[in-house]
Amino acid sequence: MIFDDYRDRFHDIALSRDECGVLTVRLHSRDGSLKWNGRAHRELSELWGLMSADRDNRVVVLTGTGEYFISVTDHERLTKPLVHGEVREQDWDRAVFEGVRLVTHLLEMDVPVVCALNGPAQAHSELAVLSDIVIAADHAYFQDLPHAPMGMVPGDGIQLIWPLLVGFNRARYFLLTGQKIDADEALRLGVVGEVLPAHQVLERAYEIARELASRNPIMMRSTRHVFMRSLRRAVVDDLHYGLTLQAFSGLSGQDFYAERGAE
Repeated sequence: MIFDDYRDRFHDIALSRDECGVLTVRLHSRDGSLKWNGRAHRELSELWGLMSADRDNRVVVLTGTGEYFISVTDHERLTKPLVHGEVREQDWDRAVFEGVRLVTHLLEMDVPVVCALNGPAQAHSELAVLSDIVIAADHAYFQDLPHAPMGMVPGDGIQLIWPLLVGFNRARYFLLTGQKIDADEALRLGVVGEVLPAHQVLERAYEIARELASRNPIMMRSTRHVFMRSLRRAVVDDLHYGLTLQAFSGLSGQDFYAERGAE
């Protein structure tokens, strides 16, 4: 696999690589902040595997565009069909297929990942916090808006990573209530490594990434494997199960919401 094979393959992901081997993955929607959607879900499930096969990548910098890392501009419109049983079984099957690969392929990346968290992550915060190093903008926050608060099981990786980061009870509160964990609180909890003004975040991420890229690549790949080993075991055990329950709860919503509407 070479970079030119996948550089321009995606709509919602812009890719570039410098002479140090630092690959930048920038999430976007028409060059503004990424508005989470099904296409982004599909593309990210494909991207990590392609990147892993390219041995010229030394370090990955993951970031967003504009004010948000990932935004959910109309979470009711996005989530309602899923929780009301309006999505077909074959579409849920595809979503589970993609969801498993979105997380497992990211964990299989054998080079360090530095997240330049340019703003709030209102959905799929696991993409940021599964990075080895997270540098957060001071206005950023983490939230899980589209799942439990809207009636959907949080089964696509966030239910695995957040208890490891902040503890079981705090994670359940965060996921069930849609709580926002702001950048300073995330720093206090150890979720992020640094909090900086937004205009300094990407520059600092590159500074760290290029220093990592200057190290022995075999040592860095092996270090990444050491870090990811326990997370991979957790994902193998529980990720598909969580996604399947997410699909099951969505399919069950048709009867539940029909009964509520009849009351």
